[in-house]
Amino acid sequence: DANRDQSVAYNTVFQLTSPNFRPQRTQSARALSQLFNVLIMAPGGKGGKKEPSKSKSHSSRAELQFPVGRIRRLLRKGNYASRISATAPVFLASALEYLCAEILELAGKAAQLTKKNSKTYRINPRHLLLAIRKDNELNLLLSHVTISQGGVIPNIHEDLIPKKNKGKKGTQDTSQSQEY
Repeated sequence: DANRDQSVAYNTVFQLTSPNFRPQRTQSARALSQLFNVLIMAPGGKGGKKEPSKSKSHSSRAELQFPVGRIRRLLRKGNYASRISATAPVFLASALEYLCAEILELAGKAAQLTKKNSKTYRINPRHLLLAIRKDNELNLLLSHVTISQGGVIPNIHEDLIPKKNKGKKGTQDTSQSQEY
């Protein structure tokens, strides 16, 4: 196809430059358009042939890691609303990505604190629980969530801790014994 266009263009140039050539108006217009297409729009020229553009996903356009297309499909199939705007799944994907990044960052720090000597850290459900429960905003958001295999937050009530005597060594403890 490209070779045929080049040969047509060279023939057209030859016809246009010959002294005996007197084309009609339609022939000259066609010849000039063919010449323009070959010379200007040729590969490596100003315009060049446009290759079929590769399709970009909604996630890559929004520079997100979370799947915008999947979230859009789930919003449509879930019957949450009769109509869903084009920006709603992008906004939801970015909010979910931010929450996950925040939780993973805090869980990574919790994993790092538990394994001080190791260079590699593995986030497990316990680290997720510690990260969520120690952050006020995440704790409020996920207060009714139970994390499987997470355990509980270590907490001892103040009244259960024995009080230390701040007196002389010879003072006796006045608390009653349970012995009869």
